[in-house]
Amino acid sequence: MHADPDEAPVEIRLREAELIALAYYRAARGDAWHALVAAVADALVDLAEAERHITRQGQLISHGYARGRTGASASARPPRPEQL
Repeated sequence: MHADPDEAPVEIRLREAELIALAYYRAARGDAWHALVAAVADALVDLAEAERHITRQGQLISHGYARGRTGASASARPPRPEQL
């Protein structure tokens, strides 16, 4: 995998990951397995929510185009044939 210039350096992400892991570890009272399971479960919930949000956003965009309501102002739309 190539480095992405827009991504934070690996060290910063690693420190953040370590802090999150430590929080889960402490919440699980030192049980590493339960901390891991809780972290993965939370990540899956967040992923499902993001996927629902993206799907809903796509549906709204499609509905807007189908109805001719893309958010463009009336002055930005081309004139209808009967208006020419």
